Amino acid sequence: MDDTNAIVAEGLVKRYGDTTALDGVDLAVRAGTVLGLLGPNGAGKTTAVRVLATLIPPDAGHATVGGHDVVRRPHEVRGLIGLTGQYASVDESLTGTENLLMIGRLLGLSRPAARDRARTLLERFDLSDAAGRAAGKYSGGMRRRLDLAASLVGHPRLLYLDEPTTGLDPRSRNEVWEIVRGLVRDGVTVLLTTQYLDEADQLADEIVVIDHGRVIATGTPASLKARTGAQTVTVRPAFADQLARVRDAVGRVAAGPAVVTGEIVTAPVSDPGALAKLVRDLDEHGLTVDELALRSPSLDEVFLSLTGANS
Repeated sequence: MDDTNAIVAEGLVKRYGDTTALDGVDLAVRAGTVLGLLGPNGAGKTTAVRVLATLIPPDAGHATVGGHDVVRRPHEVRGLIGLTGQYASVDESLTGTENLLMIGRLLGLSRPAARDRARTLLERFDLSDAAGRAAGKYSGGMRRRLDLAASLVGHPRLLYLDEPTTGLDPRSRNEVWEIVRGLVRDGVTVLLTTQYLDEADQLADEIVVIDHGRVIATGTPASLKARTGAQTVTVRPAFADQLARVRDAVGRVAAGPAVVTGEIVTAPVSDPGALAKLVRDLDEHGLTVDELALRSPSLDEVFLSLTGANS
């Protein structure tokens, strides 16, 4: 195994009756980075995480985590990882401190060590003021932070986050993102599954797109965006009566149809000089604009393009 890879999977296959959840999945996660595992519902993301967490065995292929085979040496793998699922798994009848203390004791920590670890994590996740409150009375964002804290009690070197911000409001999602960034700065390797494309764009160093149990694309967010080819030009005329003429000007430099949506004209462009040509054209025809922008494809557009072609 390459020492720079904390997780390596080759040819993973998992079947449930007639359903093939994983159909030869390969992936590698570099130590100290975030790998985003993307795919639509039923693509096989959670199944892959469960195999790598030693919760289920693969039917074929093999995987190593921290250099340990997930089938032959599951105990060693479990000693390296933390796992946070799609929904908070803390006991809502226990307080924040009691939840973390219980996990620490289950992991073999002495009572003083478990209490010290609980205190440290509650402070780190800004939960000290709620430490003595039942978790069932926490907000959704607080429960998710407590769940993340619970996954870190054992000082894991690798953290599996399976759709960690499902159901959270934007502020809580941003809080979780900052926590993940902090963990990576501390050297933790993160495997992130998510359906939020902006989340992968924000956090992932590399992305694996999976659909129907197969890997259909890999790369950095930037390289995946570049695969779609065209950029998009957006123009908002200063005067509504110039909309049709602006659309015609955009059409002259576009690589596809110029589309009018409300007061905005958009079109794909592939010519690197398209924006400069458009500015000259607008000026020559006496057209004034309030907005003119050229942007790269969003990860959402890449995702739809990739999965749509393989559905």
